[in-house]
Amino acid sequence: MQIDLILAPMGVLAALTFAVLGLVPLARFRATGAKHVTADDFKYGESARVPPGTSIPNRNYMNLLELPVLFYVICLMIYVTGRLTELQLGLAWAYVGLRALHSGVHLTLNIVMIRLSLFAMSNLVLMIMWLVFFFGPRPGG
Repeated sequence: MQIDLILAPMGVLAALTFAVLGLVPLARFRATGAKHVTADDFKYGESARVPPGTSIPNRNYMNLLELPVLFYVICLMIYVTGRLTELQLGLAWAYVGLRALHSGVHLTLNIVMIRLSLFAMSNLVLMIMWLVFFFGPRPGG
């Protein structure tokens, strides 16, 4: 299997992260322009005056910088060691898909139980990727 295929899900997740990052200032400028907040409400993060809808893009962005770090690490470990399997590639794409769905729900409907389920499933997939790397089948093995 072509080892650089593992880079594609990493690139898609990075693109999602940058897209959500772009939503953060948009939400903040919109709230400031509508006079719901002032610039000082963001001086030390987000004050209690920041409307919940304005906080959601920032919270989602932070989510995309937390556990996904372990996704990038495991993908790089797979790449460097040349241990890419169809299973690992499938898990990588499943992880990215679940994170994209999580972001989509979080940024739109924000139904907590759906969001939580997607978040939990993505974390389970990530954990499986790590277990497969250390204990699963090797390429050609």
